Amino acid sequence: MASICKDPNGKKRIVFTSPDGVRKSLWLGKMTVRLAETVKQKVERIIATKITGTPLDDDTAKWIAKLDDTLSNKLMKAGLIHKRDSVTLQKFIDGYIESRSDVKSATIITYHNARRNLIKFFGPNKPLRDINPGDADDFRLFLLKKEKLSENTARKRSGCAKQFFRAAMKRELIQRNPFSELITTLKKNTERQYFVTREEAEKVIESCIDSQWRLLFALSRFGGLRCPSEHLCLKWGDVLWGENKLVVRSPKTEHHEGKEFRIIPIFPELRPHLEEVFELAEPGSEYVITRYRDSNQNLRTQLLRTIAKAGLKPWPKLGQNLRSTRETELAEKYPLHVVCEWIGNSQLIAAKHYLQVTDDHFSEATQEPVEKTARNTAQQSADGLRNDLQADNDAQEKTPVLQGVSTDCNWLQSVYAGPEGLEPPTKRL
Repeated sequence: MASICKDPNGKKRIVFTSPDGVRKSLWLGKMTVRLAETVKQKVERIIATKITGTPLDDDTAKWIAKLDDTLSNKLMKAGLIHKRDSVTLQKFIDGYIESRSDVKSATIITYHNARRNLIKFFGPNKPLRDINPGDADDFRLFLLKKEKLSENTARKRSGCAKQFFRAAMKRELIQRNPFSELITTLKKNTERQYFVTREEAEKVIESCIDSQWRLLFALSRFGGLRCPSEHLCLKWGDVLWGENKLVVRSPKTEHHEGKEFRIIPIFPELRPHLEEVFELAEPGSEYVITRYRDSNQNLRTQLLRTIAKAGLKPWPKLGQNLRSTRETELAEKYPLHVVCEWIGNSQLIAAKHYLQVTDDHFSEATQEPVEKTARNTAQQSADGLRNDLQADNDAQEKTPVLQGVSTDCNWLQSVYAGPEGLEPPTKRL
């Protein structure tokens, strides 16, 4: 057991017996009795774990991680804890990114974007353990105010930071994740949604420079494919002409079990463009799209030129809004779970980021339904017929019913039903 000793000058020290039986002192300096008692309890727990060979409890481990350098150095000199490595921000993030050989190149680019922001804000030599939740809040404001990033981009960069520090926790370099409380889920931004009408799509297709570009655009607008990754993976062996189906291989979701590919119909809007490219393909061609396979080619730039040539204004998020438009169209006709299977996303993502409310929805909502109009027309016709018949009947003199009997009908009122009622008696089953 350890004990607290008070020196005449007001300084305090903790006297304890180390696991190897040596009597030692931990000089605390001037400190309150309450704080000295806390240190004493932690020292006793550390000694107990060394003797029993068990790991430290979470509270003691967190206490050690939060210690300032002065007390931490005293514990190290007393042989109670090991030298604490001060891992810097840049060193850790660089090592983490280098270790992620399992992710796509686009994800690595996203990591580097977040790394650049973190180092610019905190500095490359900032120790990981010195970053607290307040710093994380300041970093988010830095992204919005100083870097002028959009809300969703700031959330995505903060999400990467949260991922970096979560990995540091798993490596026991820090005890808490300062970014854990930040909201990092993307916010639905309806301002950047755009419904590409069929008329606009046809104008763009007519302005494309060749058949492969027409197919590229049609696959995005009418097939809902992700551009360009899913377009470039499409092979002629994936085109099942007889079954009228298309196998779409998805590099984005292939690391999820059962999501390596999906099967979609060869929609009527796609077939003529597929057939045109097939007729022009070189014998033995493997891939459907052959002219734009170089990753250095900027398909976005060419698409912007094509849209301008069609006399249209470029819409936000060119590729995603093409997929969003197609999913919105299909959801009008088919069950949502079927549409999501064809588009390759979940119903939650579809509802949050893809499905749109269009002008046609408002127009149709303000128009009287066909069924109701037909019913009202039939009702009006029936009312008119009844009025005509009533007018004819009024024009004629009414003929009394049951002549000669109506005056003697009082006898009916004196007839009463028997105990068995009006129905004739029947045998019980």
